[in-house]
Amino acid sequence: MADTMHFDLVSPERRLDSYDAREVRLPGAEGQLTAMPDHAPVITTLRPGLVVVTAADGAVKSYAVTGGFAEITQDGTAVLAERAYTASADNKAEVEAHLEAARRKAEEAPEEHRDAAHLLVDDLVQLIEDMV
Repeated sequence: MADTMHFDLVSPERRLDSYDAREVRLPGAEGQLTAMPDHAPVITTLRPGLVVVTAADGAVKSYAVTGGFAEITQDGTAVLAERAYTASADNKAEVEAHLEAARRKAEEAPEEHRDAAHLLVDDLVQLIEDMV
């Protein structure tokens, strides 16, 4: 079994990070999951939350994502985020702007989509609380 796998984090604008990692914790749409080397192949949607990566050298890095997809293979994990930021206080304003837009959309959402829209708002509120 390999000790590390490759990690890539990309958003539509740019590649945020790429390096070898020991594990990647993800906010999957069906719940939290952890990818490690030799993981079975999985593709999952992501909800807003923190992606926490333990690098090969043991350093832990956190990223705020507003949603997207993750592809996990035995050799690596690629996160394709709608929007992604390093999880620091410096980037809270960007996530707060996304939250305000989500709140406006939730108020205007048709009845059949209102629960999902409010769940997105709740996830973004939790993400902001979790950011350093």
